[in-house]
Amino acid sequence: MIRVLIVDDEPLALRQLEMYIGRIPDLSLVASCPSAAAARPFVGETDILFVDINMPDLSGMDFVRSLERPPLVVFTTAYSEYALEGYRVHAADYLLKPFSFSEFEASVAHLRDRIEAARPKAEPQPEVLTFRLDYKTVRVEVSRIRYVESMSEYLKIWLRDEPAPLVVLYSLKRLAGQLPGDRFLRIHRSYLVNLSEVSEFRRTSVTLSGGPTLPIGDLYRAAVREALSQ
Repeated sequence: MIRVLIVDDEPLALRQLEMYIGRIPDLSLVASCPSAAAARPFVGETDILFVDINMPDLSGMDFVRSLERPPLVVFTTAYSEYALEGYRVHAADYLLKPFSFSEFEASVAHLRDRIEAARPKAEPQPEVLTFRLDYKTVRVEVSRIRYVESMSEYLKIWLRDEPAPLVVLYSLKRLAGQLPGDRFLRIHRSYLVNLSEVSEFRRTSVTLSGGPTLPIGDLYRAAVREALSQ
């Protein structure tokens, strides 16, 4: 899947991009953000960044300049005079508003080969993870993980058939990168769930088989809806 992050202060522009992304099977929406500040935490999980140039507080151009390792960038704007400046910050493409689905699709097609060529050969996802716990190493079967809860620098890993969680010193972002993306999904800055455990979902929450009910973060809502509606 090609991971896409969209940033625009106009709600209608965000909705249009969300719709376009939903029409292309190999695109996955990482987050839909109304500002550069809201988008910054998701940049490291992104292959293509569609970002408006004219935004309050921090422009799309300045946002991209501030990124140490930006993904492929497509600037979206209603002002053609920004095109040259966009290429000076190594933009991969430029879409002039209002743009059609065919123009969006052509932009994605232009970048798809570059993304696939740059990706390393996929390695098999581990079926067992190891964690340091006190003075011992604990092995955890990936298939037994129901959900994970972040607590500052620690994680609570809730396992099938275990009444209490495994508490380890670990990063949720790091763990999310180790788990199979087609089986696990981050639904909130503090929660990651095993999709096979989800029995129902609503706009603001998911319920796992036998409980509990966990919140869906605003910035993760579109990705959760896409994954659980399939």
